[in-house]
Formats: sequence, C-alpha cells, structure tokens
Amino acid sequence: MALEDICCFKDKPAQQLFPSFPQATPFISRRTSRFGPPNHVLTVQRPFSLSHGTTTLGFIFQGGVIAAADTRASAGGLVACPAVHKITPIHSHLVVTSSGSGADCMLWERILIREIRLYELRHKRRLSIRASAKLLSCMLHPFKGTDVCVALTLCGWENSGPRVIYVCSDGARLQGDIISVGSGSPYAYGVLDGGLSWSLSKEEAISLAREAVFRATHRDAYTGNNVDLFHIDAQGWIQRPREDLKEEYYRELE
Repeated sequence: MALEDICCFKDKPAQQLFPSFPQATPFISRRTSRFGPPNHVLTVQRPFSLSHGTTTLGFIFQGGVIAAADTRASAGGLVACPAVHKITPIHSHLVVTSSGSGADCMLWERILIREIRLYELRHKRRLSIRASAKLLSCMLHPFKGTDVCVALTLCGWENSGPRVIYVCSDGARLQGDIISVGSGSPYAYGVLDGGLSWSLSKEEAISLAREAVFRATHRDAYTGNNVDLFHIDAQGWIQRPREDLKEEYYRELE
C-alpha cells in the first residue's frame, strides 16, 4: 500500500511499532470472537507493572445478604481515587462487588447486565443468580492466563433464598455463606469469623460489615476512605448512606 510506504510501516514487525521500556512486564493483547478463544496474539510491552488492592465482602444471615466494600482505588502506591463505587447493582435483587482492575471489572459488569437483560427479554423470566454466576464464569474462562484481572462477588436474593457466589477471571466459581475478596480480606475475615451468626438482626449485620471493612482499612494500605453497604432481601436491595471511615477511627479513639 502507498500509505504504508509513506509512513514507513510496511513489513515492520509489530514490536517495532511500540516503544520499548526497561524492566517492563510483557502482557498479551488478544483479539477474540464473542467470548470465544483467542485467534490472534500480539505481545506488547507494558510501561509499568500494575498492582491491585481493595476489601470487599458479602455474607448471608437470617435477614438476607449484606454486601460491603471500601471506596479507595489504588494504582501501585498511588491513591488514584478515594471515592469509587465497588458495588454495582445488576438488577433489583442482585448486586456485584468488584476487585481487581477497575477497567476490567466495569467492562464485565456491563456485559453481565446486558446478558441477564437479554435473557429476561427472550425467556420472559429472570436468570437465577447461580445461572448468572455460571454464565459469567464461562465467559471469563477463555481469558485465563491473560492480564485480565476480575474478581466479582454476586450477592443477591432469588426464589430459593439468598446467594453469595464468587467468580474470578480464570473461570473459578465458588458459593458460600461468607466471602471476602481483596488485599484487606484477611483482616475482614478475622472480624467476620468472630462475629457472624445466622441469627443476627439487620442492624447487627450492618454493624459487623462496617466493622470488618474498617479493620481492613486500619491495616491494609490499599483499602480506605469510605464504606459502601447494601442490604438485599426478598423485597430487593437497599443502599445505606456512604460512611467516612475516618469518623469511625476517631470514635474508637474516644
């Protein structure tokens, strides 16, 4: 092509079109068909390494499901944003907590919302939470081994009761009564394991979730700023007002 000759792009390997960075970590950019296995691989040098950190949790009790998360978005050692939303409503009875790469999580949450809505329009009924988790797992599995970094926890209520299901970008799918994800999850589990029981009241469950996120922010540098909290039951989800965790810290000092 004449344009290729003018731009000096003709017959050049793809690697020569991108600048090289010292001590860069390679990643794979894959062109895929619709959720299918990749049919083309292009290796590109990444200018810097990425690190992720957060604290999200979900658990079941007699009054429904509680989902909670902090609001700090980090990029390595930088607090990129102190007020992101890590809990996304999917429909009236399902929310998703996200951990991993912010861009990847937002993309796959939108894909999940689309697929659930299309299923509802085609079949005149809503896809169950377990089926939604299985669908998401199958869509993510072709990206196993790539730099896609997604860890979503589906927290919701269906006809058979409350559900908390974890799905990550290698296709793994786990269901449980209590799930916490992120760099602050060991600290959150310490609080939840000591205080969680089926018989908790709604206010006790909310207080426990807030305490778990607060303890994680106290010890984990990648977790912090505020706590978002959702309660899901047979009537749907209700979002609690966002709370500033530094107020909790100063209350404890008093």
